[in-house]
Amino acid sequence: VRDARWLAAVGGAASPALLVSDLGRPERFLNMLRVFKLRSPMSVGAWTLVAFSNAAGASAFANALVRTSGGRLPIRIVANAAEVLSAATGLVLSTYTGVLIGATAVPVWSRNVSLLPIHFGASGIGAAVSILELMGHRERALNAVGIGAAAVETAIGIILESNDDPALDPIKHGWSGDVTRLGGVLSGPVPLALRVVAGRSMTARRIAAASTIVGSLLTRVGWLAAGWESV
Repeated sequence: VRDARWLAAVGGAASPALLVSDLGRPERFLNMLRVFKLRSPMSVGAWTLVAFSNAAGASAFANALVRTSGGRLPIRIVANAAEVLSAATGLVLSTYTGVLIGATAVPVWSRNVSLLPIHFGASGIGAAVSILELMGHRERALNAVGIGAAAVETAIGIILESNDDPALDPIKHGWSGDVTRLGGVLSGPVPLALRVVAGRSMTARRIAAASTIVGSLLTRVGWLAAGWESV
């Protein structure tokens, strides 16, 4: 729990900087926080990011205080309440990239508007599980969650490959297609097979974890590159 909270806190701290980098100017991010617009994916995402990053940080630091202060009840309440909020907003945030790029006129993204949030969410969950496993955690529940994420990624890969829509050519051909397909294989079938067949072997689980993390990164690079090719 401690490591998961710190992992969320670090991710929450890095995410605003990455979003500002994408937007080009910090004031654009701040402008998103002036008014909450439920119909604007950018506005909802910015507010979700702020809520998640603050809740995740509060949860991690409060948890550290619990360990050093002898577990005082008020601090435990703050830690647990912040954890609930960070978990709820984290579920939304994990799908945010898929929602944001799907709500555009870019053909390869807009044609997969309902699939991309699930794709990015499963990819994010698989990567989080994998990082915890590479940190040394061996809980069977982590492997079970990893199997679920890899199974979803495998199913999404099958759906995309079976779709003959010409708008999907950038994720099947050229440089962007190679990266996207490789990312899908490394985060789907490869870890799924390793976890199901040799899930009791920590070596197999570490290989599956490393494969998932690389696949998750390539998935994001591939989909963004596909969007540029699709314009």
